[in-house]
Amino acid sequence: MSKTNFIFTFLFLLFLHQESAAQTSDSEVYLFSYFTGNGEDGLHYAYSLDGYQWEVLGGGGSYLIPTAGGDKLMRDPCIIKGGDGLYHMVWTVSWNEKGLGYASSPDLIHWSRQKFLPVMEHEANARNTWAPEIFYDAKEDTYMIFWSTTIRGRYPETQSDAEDAYNHRKYFTTTKDFKSFSPTALLYEPGFNVIDGTIIKEGGEYLMFVKDETREPAQKNIRITKSKTLTSGYSPAGTPITGNYWAEGPTVTKVGDHWVVYFDKYIEKNMGAVASKDLVNWTDVSDKVKFPKGTRHGTVLKISKAELNALKEALL
Repeated sequence: MSKTNFIFTFLFLLFLHQESAAQTSDSEVYLFSYFTGNGEDGLHYAYSLDGYQWEVLGGGGSYLIPTAGGDKLMRDPCIIKGGDGLYHMVWTVSWNEKGLGYASSPDLIHWSRQKFLPVMEHEANARNTWAPEIFYDAKEDTYMIFWSTTIRGRYPETQSDAEDAYNHRKYFTTTKDFKSFSPTALLYEPGFNVIDGTIIKEGGEYLMFVKDETREPAQKNIRITKSKTLTSGYSPAGTPITGNYWAEGPTVTKVGDHWVVYFDKYIEKNMGAVASKDLVNWTDVSDKVKFPKGTRHGTVLKISKAELNALKEALL
């Protein structure tokens, strides 16, 4: 082969590689699972091609009606894709029950029988089980489910009479098969009332985004705590990454070269977002995001365009 032909072949193969990479990147879209109202009608989806402009799926209809628990709500739906190729979802079933909802799906459309997991049943003074999330530890092939609970009499130093005297801390359990679970244990005690945690792993560290739920004086913002270990050792929470408004329900994804945290500006009744390249310095980009009217917080994940097309057709 001549030198000219070799260079031409090399450049052609490089072009094909770049085209393939571009197609792989373009083959994914963003999906947002969320609830509306009080969560009575179940699971809703929106999608986005750019991570900022979101369109409702299924005409705004519910993809799954809640059946787990006594109150049968589906608030705060958290969906991840596990090592088994299934989508796993947990959610808040009630304002005051001692467990959470769980179901799995191969395609985000057809779901398994919904289960009520009584993760706080052993605590006589537990008041609730709020905003559960799942993190999949690929190295250990294990799932961690974590949530917030108020236990009467615990942590009196941060107890307030405001907002029905809730005073949450974060708890967790682990499982490999969603049939047997480790004993519930304390995950995070930051020295303040804390809810709505979500976790990413980056650079060998676990970063948990949480809501400081302190009412007096009001915080109601999103902060970050870090650990080298998934289930323990989280640091004191950093300074707020959200602005002068009340925010809750953070969920995180990578959009281009920025990390984007979406959250619920629940007093203003709309969604907001902050973005960062380094997970340290954050810029408010709430004016750049647009979600369907009535969206309440949930989880962002990436799916294929084929999965998106199936979701579009599922409720026709």
